[in-house]
Amino acid sequence: MNHFDAVLFDAGDTLIRLRGSGETLLHRAAVALGVDPLDSDEVARVWRRVVDTSGTAEELAKGRDLSSVRHREVWTALYESAGCERLAAGLSERLYALTVAAESWEAFPDTRPTLAALRERGLRIGVVSDTGFDLRPALDRLDLSPYLECVVMSYEYGVCKPAPKVFLAACDQLGVRPERALMVGDNALTDAGAVGAGMHVFLLPRPARTGPRGLGHVLSLVGAG
Repeated sequence: MNHFDAVLFDAGDTLIRLRGSGETLLHRAAVALGVDPLDSDEVARVWRRVVDTSGTAEELAKGRDLSSVRHREVWTALYESAGCERLAAGLSERLYALTVAAESWEAFPDTRPTLAALRERGLRIGVVSDTGFDLRPALDRLDLSPYLECVVMSYEYGVCKPAPKVFLAACDQLGVRPERALMVGDNALTDAGAVGAGMHVFLLPRPARTGPRGLGHVLSLVGAG
């Protein structure tokens, strides 16, 4: 008998990820603007500034995942301050458009097999994501939507993880009690907030650059492996 009735997943870097490295995305954005080639060393420095800044408390406090408008404003401002406009005029906006496009995302190799195995065992499946844009087109394109019974995104609720509200909203949509749901994510500061909602939590380590995500461990936790 399963210990859980449902499994909720974070989206970015848990089920899906942007295709290619950050430097690759910058080069693709430049090509779309008709600017090519860029200086690779400077591109690497710009992207490093983006990565180093994007996860800071100051940046997260700007509420980028609370609305679609705010998401675009905060991210394009970050790209500008990191030096994108020095590489090419209009690069910040083009890079943003690229990162929110459905075709820019890919599933980890073990994502679909894991979701299929969970579904076969009768578990209900949902997504709880801090995001300021609609992930559904990417999930549709990657053929993940058929496995998902709910997709709860922070910008539609005006509140981000670790607030219990988003986790409880997913449980309500799935019709399961929080204590019978498992939350799977990769961020101890946000995804672990599901504990406050009465759920169990399984946190994944940082993803490897290639290969499976390690989602098979979820199957053993629910008795599906």
